[in-house]
Amino acid sequence: MSTDGSGEAPLTRAQLRALRAAQEGEHADEALPPAADSGAAPEPEPEPAAPDYSLGADTPDVGADASIRPTSVHSASKVSASPAQESATTAPKPAMPAPKPRRLAPKNTRFTVTLLSVLGVLALVVGVLGVVSLTQGPRIDQVQVNPTQVIETSGSRIIITANQRLGPIDPAQVSVDPAVPFTVDASGRSIGIRFTVPLDDDTKYRVSVAGATASGGGPQSDLETTFRTPASQILLLQRSADGDDKIFTTDLTGEKATPVFEHPRVDDYRATSDALVVAVEEDDGSRLLVMNRDGSDQRELKLPGEGYVSSVQVSDRAGLVGYNYSDRELTETSGRASVLVTQPLSGAGKPRIVQVDGDEASVSEWRFVPDSSSLLFIDFDGALSVEDPTSDAGVQSMGIAASILGISRGTYTAIVERTDGSIIQLDLTDGAESPLAASEPDYGDATTIEPFPGGTLRHIVQRDETGMPTGQAVVKVDDDGAATVVTEVSGTDAILQVCASPSGQYAAVVIAPDLAANAYDDLMLPLPSTLHTQLFDLRGDDTLPTLNGFDISWCRVAPQP
Repeated sequence: MSTDGSGEAPLTRAQLRALRAAQEGEHADEALPPAADSGAAPEPEPEPAAPDYSLGADTPDVGADASIRPTSVHSASKVSASPAQESATTAPKPAMPAPKPRRLAPKNTRFTVTLLSVLGVLALVVGVLGVVSLTQGPRIDQVQVNPTQVIETSGSRIIITANQRLGPIDPAQVSVDPAVPFTVDASGRSIGIRFTVPLDDDTKYRVSVAGATASGGGPQSDLETTFRTPASQILLLQRSADGDDKIFTTDLTGEKATPVFEHPRVDDYRATSDALVVAVEEDDGSRLLVMNRDGSDQRELKLPGEGYVSSVQVSDRAGLVGYNYSDRELTETSGRASVLVTQPLSGAGKPRIVQVDGDEASVSEWRFVPDSSSLLFIDFDGALSVEDPTSDAGVQSMGIAASILGISRGTYTAIVERTDGSIIQLDLTDGAESPLAASEPDYGDATTIEPFPGGTLRHIVQRDETGMPTGQAVVKVDDDGAATVVTEVSGTDAILQVCASPSGQYAAVVIAPDLAANAYDDLMLPLPSTLHTQLFDLRGDDTLPTLNGFDISWCRVAPQP
């Protein structure tokens, strides 16, 4: 039977949908009723239309409408609706309820709120920082300095980095307290301040940049930072008549001495800021060893041959070691005698023998020029020459000289004794020279001079009317000529070595007590068996101890017997 009660022809699918809409919007699909005339041939079943799952506001009405097309041509032409059915199909369709808006899941809502909060805070911070940068001027973002290195070598730097690009910086805007000489190099956000001399140990330094501005203008601000240098750590050599010779590391009190190297016969050694070079004596000749300052990672440098090494020196800046070398088999007609050799501390290069006019030069005295790779030397003919092994300039003549008394740090100026006995200051860049000014008061001529930043230490030998020595003294002479006696010894004692700390803060004086009764050892560089190193504070009145040993790591050359 038909579900509409008509009992006549079956309804089409469109009519059925209209009827269902009229019956309170029921959505359950119902099968079409069979034809009332069982004897009639069944009409072909119309193909079902694809279901429509649209839920949006633009979903079309599904009531009886002329615009709705039949799903089958046969159904549309052969089936006619009864009056009841027409009434049903033309009945007004009740309005479908509006779809409810979809709600966000609670989790998504929390994420959205959090994200918006974070973005709001960031925007606020950026705005506040922008306002602060416009009202406060540049500020320090980072400071780089190596406090240990600055007390060991000249040319060390402190780099101040601001939080924004800076305008031009004039060196007059920069100050360092306590005062030391420096140069300034500024670029972008960074200000590099290079100390042209080493700094004092255990000292607080204040570095200031006045009136710094951003590159785009704006208010000025003062940049200021401080750092403290560490207490000095030194190396000291002790020779022993009945045991191994030892190199110790210690502080200035001498109470924390620790051996870093031991060998039965240590001739000489030198130290850089991070390396130790030791010349040892064995039956078949010398060996040259390089290691870390704590004695670790020992390695041997190859020598020009089988022979002996003396007058070891190092160039920290160039990473070179230099020494005098003599072949073990040496005759009047064969072998090399006291030639000057340089080679890399790393061991990467072969030994290089200095040549003058194509010949290997035998050298009586030589020095590395501080803060460079250059060599200043005197050959056995008395010719004074300077050479930079890293350049192609070759050997440059500096006249005739009897002795090299010292070379100043950072100035490229040597103090030389000419063959006529005059003592001069020699500019190694252009050969200009000037007399070394006498001190006030005048304590006499010096046998050795140790330059340091701000003055010199002069070893004076006091003599009587007949020329016999009556005593010795070490005198500190400032750049303005003012002289102060640092220490004196009697006629029975002897001063063998005078050295200044890199900054000139301290002095080390090696004394051989009772020299007449102080037996010498039998090494290639023979020295009295008993040697003491007295330390002096050149900046103040601190009393420093006397240490057993000699050749403190501040010294650039070995003591002279």
